[in-house]
Amino acid sequence: MIDYRSSLAVKVRKQMVEAIAQYQLITEGDRVMVCVSGGKDSSVLLALLAESKRRAPFDFEIAAVLLDQKQPGFDGEAYKNWIETEVGIPLTVLERDTYSIVKEKTVDRVYCSLCSRLRRGILYDHAAKNGFNKMALGHHREDAAETLLLNLFYTGKLQAMPPKFQSDDGRNIVIRPLFAIAENDLRELSETWNIPTIPCNLCGSQEEMKRKEMKRLISSLEKTIPEIRYSMATAITNVRTSHLADDKVWDFRELSAHQT
Repeated sequence: MIDYRSSLAVKVRKQMVEAIAQYQLITEGDRVMVCVSGGKDSSVLLALLAESKRRAPFDFEIAAVLLDQKQPGFDGEAYKNWIETEVGIPLTVLERDTYSIVKEKTVDRVYCSLCSRLRRGILYDHAAKNGFNKMALGHHREDAAETLLLNLFYTGKLQAMPPKFQSDDGRNIVIRPLFAIAENDLRELSETWNIPTIPCNLCGSQEEMKRKEMKRLISSLEKTIPEIRYSMATAITNVRTSHLADDKVWDFRELSAHQT
């Protein structure tokens, strides 16, 4: 049973609603496709959006979509039943065999990159073809921090996860209503609400993925820097371009001293 009135549920929903208002993630008349993966984060997102819709002073539509990628042992029946019974929203399940493609194309390599590109393309197509103008993802505060470090260490970019962006082909607006919410809070809600999650047997078999390395690094640093997660989340929203060195976003050539 989902208890929306618990102190933690109220706290997380309030944080989510504040982000929605600050970044105009959802507005009057939006049709929002919530991309659920069967994991804790997107499941909590869907439930909180459903509750927020009931309380919102404006009208918008939400729908839940799950992609069955034909991984061996995939069983979404209990998860589907939870969404339709507890959350009260129909679940659309798209069936595409991306599992075979990923296994064939990424021998002895990390699966996540190709897997996510295929999944993203299928979901983008479904949203565009069915008239959804927003797609909601369940990324949270720690996802953004880990992405920041991944880009810094491996790609030479200062880039994290924005709360709202337009897809490269221009067809979709993607939103992340949970981007400022702590992963531990989402995990606790998922356990309290007894959400029957669906494990990923593809990525989960590769323990040394770079994202897991970033997660371990942050956890290690947290022992001596207790507020590191909060600080990294704040840094993403407190950018000073004049104190970096990208001349495409800051015109260093036109700087001059003001003489008195």
